[in-house]
Amino acid sequence: MSPSSPSESVLPQTPVRRVVIAGGGTAGWMAAAAICKLLGRTLEVTLVESEDIGTIGVGEATIPTMLTFHRLLGIDEQAFMAASQATIKLGISFEGWRDPDHRYLHSFGITGKDHWSAGFQHFWMRGRERGLAEDYPAYCIELQAALRHRFAHLSDYRMNYAYHLDAGRYARFLRGISETHGCRRIEGRIAEVITDPDSGLIRALQLADGSTIEGDLFVDCTGFRALLIGQTLGVGFEDWSHWLLNDSAIATQTAAVRPPAPYTRAIAEPWGWQWRIALQHRMGNGIVYASRHVDDDTARARLLSSIEGERLREPLQLRFRPGRRLRSWHGNCIAIGLSASFIEPLESTTIHLIQRGIVRLLQAFPQVLAAPAIAEYNARMDEELQHVRDFVILHYHATERRDSAYWRYVAEMPLPDTLQHRIDLFRDTGTVYHVPGELFAENSWIQVMLGQGIVPRHRHPVPDLMGDEELRGFLAAVRADVERTVDALPAHHDYLQRYCPAAPA
Repeated sequence: MSPSSPSESVLPQTPVRRVVIAGGGTAGWMAAAAICKLLGRTLEVTLVESEDIGTIGVGEATIPTMLTFHRLLGIDEQAFMAASQATIKLGISFEGWRDPDHRYLHSFGITGKDHWSAGFQHFWMRGRERGLAEDYPAYCIELQAALRHRFAHLSDYRMNYAYHLDAGRYARFLRGISETHGCRRIEGRIAEVITDPDSGLIRALQLADGSTIEGDLFVDCTGFRALLIGQTLGVGFEDWSHWLLNDSAIATQTAAVRPPAPYTRAIAEPWGWQWRIALQHRMGNGIVYASRHVDDDTARARLLSSIEGERLREPLQLRFRPGRRLRSWHGNCIAIGLSASFIEPLESTTIHLIQRGIVRLLQAFPQVLAAPAIAEYNARMDEELQHVRDFVILHYHATERRDSAYWRYVAEMPLPDTLQHRIDLFRDTGTVYHVPGELFAENSWIQVMLGQGIVPRHRHPVPDLMGDEELRGFLAAVRADVERTVDALPAHHDYLQRYCPAAPA
């Protein structure tokens, strides 16, 4: 079958009643839990996975959109956090990205207070000009709480947060929810994907034991293999490695040696970066790198020489290609997770993109398959991927580092027009914008652009209407509110021990 979009005449007009999910892991069980929770009474949902096929399982950092997903599924936060050894994540500490000795934190919070005509950054810039303002991070509750390792749920929902979690335990937790709502799990290796000779649509999965699982709609959660969408249906892949150089990673786990920090650490290297993700009982460690700039042995040695604590597993080697499937939904197959796209884990967007693919599927779930709905799904997912791609590229391109061929390349490479426009707009005017539906809000772009060294040349004139005393009072009031709120928070570790203590691993 040609990978062009199926026409109305090709798509069957029979009701969608049987959903088959190929693959487990985080993507498969997130899809199963969501579909069964919302539509389980009207559908037959089957998930096929093989314990002989390992899952990536190192996507342990999330972003705040996961809270929305959990609310949709009615998940109890304390139970989930205890089951997955989860900790709180308030942001990401970027160490060595602007230059080897510089550190900044991209938090999930809102900085200051905006005016309808101009964002807080313009008032802050005016304050800096007049010697009235502290550093930009001083005006964000989540950022200051992260630096001081503090957290609590506030009654007014003022704290934006996400999680660090054990991906394998999270998948098992979701499996329990899925099976409670009617999902049937079949253990087995997929030997063949059977397609209809006339339409080319998927008809069934044949397992190694000879059994077949028929379906009306198939969800491809087979990871980088993309067994259904890629290998069987032939949907192509757009490579983004000319912007995102990293194509390899090595991951390992170590015993915890100190209380968990409520943020992810992203530590830049001459040819990539390292992550540190603290759970309740262990630390997730890894190194992401470009194989054209460093060999595996050097990267592995660098990782192992810098980690702390007893190593709990042998290093796992990963290969990947950054980019996207040309269509996430083709015919009666929807790719979710790594089979649909991969943008490296720098901003912890992998699980978010799984979630977005699932939510959009549920919002567009067909009584019968329809080409316009499929096209709309693909368009919206493409927009989301472009936005995330641009935000991740920003971290590499906006840098003062020139100490290796890797950093010189990313600093000088041509950018997507969409990203170049955002950078030019901020550099010239101090302004950012948010398109409805985009993941990263204005403050995320501001924090990263300032953190990476992009300094606006101009700003909005409205702060000039305030005299020095009024501006000083405004900035001081924001700062005092941040300090008062953070001072009242308990230590992150202490709060976890009271709220969601996990059983020993």
